[in-house]
Amino acid sequence: MDFGNLAMGIVLSLQSALGILGNFSLLFYYLVLYNKERTLKIIDIILIHVFTSNSLIIFSKGLPEVLAVFGWNDLFDDVGCKLIMYVRRVSRSMSISMTCLLSVFQAITISTRNSCWKEFKEQTAKFMGLFISLCWILFMLVNMLFPVYTSTNRNSKNKTQKKDIEFCHSVGRDKMVDIMYTAFCVFPEVLFSLLIVSSSTTMIVILYGHKKRVQHILHTHASPRTSAENRATQTILILVCTFLAFYTLSSVLQGYVALSHDPSWWVMNITTIISMGFPAIGPFVMSRDFTVSRFCFTCIGNLKLP
Repeated sequence: MDFGNLAMGIVLSLQSALGILGNFSLLFYYLVLYNKERTLKIIDIILIHVFTSNSLIIFSKGLPEVLAVFGWNDLFDDVGCKLIMYVRRVSRSMSISMTCLLSVFQAITISTRNSCWKEFKEQTAKFMGLFISLCWILFMLVNMLFPVYTSTNRNSKNKTQKKDIEFCHSVGRDKMVDIMYTAFCVFPEVLFSLLIVSSSTTMIVILYGHKKRVQHILHTHASPRTSAENRATQTILILVCTFLAFYTLSSVLQGYVALSHDPSWWVMNITTIISMGFPAIGPFVMSRDFTVSRFCFTCIGNLKLP
């Protein structure tokens, strides 16, 4: 094993271990919370689906990649390869869409002073479970196209058009399938990223405007409320930057890999590492984000303006 493959295996192993620890810890926390309170908030429900899809990404991409790097290439046949590819794409689509939904719902939550937004929030909360279920069904149906129209060969010596994990890459794939992948997967991911940026910008503008309105009340007192808007803004920016740094960049790289005739070894491995970044680090960012944000938004909501 050369140094490049060894380094790749170590990085992917660390990402997988970190992701499993973060996602499963938070899923266990919500399980305990539900058994204790018998109810969950809308944001908690969305987060559960984010962490579930992140876990599926790690099990369908991170762990198989680690096995491939260390030479265990003969664990899956053609059907197993297609199933891994399918689970990976569905879970990635759900992770991105649920993160987008999380950002949009949070923006709506802090905009409830407007009666129109308040009514929309109530309707959204009422049908949130149905909407999330429809997202799972939609992505499961859309991504069924790729295992059907893609041939895999785990033992092929031909490295041309190698799109997936080492022992489970696609061969002889039609160019139309690559275009379909770009249209149905990469392009929507970029749109979701833009929507996250827009909703996050809206939240920052609302928090900044609220800070200006209450400055004459807070004066120079040392109070937790004094920095509530700043802390919420910081956590929003951290989440958005983390998302853009990993998912958006990996979407662009995966689009390049899909349309490229023969992507280089470095491009393939960098794409793999970046695409594993958010599922591994995201739980730690989100747990901080919504712990702090709930406190900040509670302070803001409880502050009565004259």
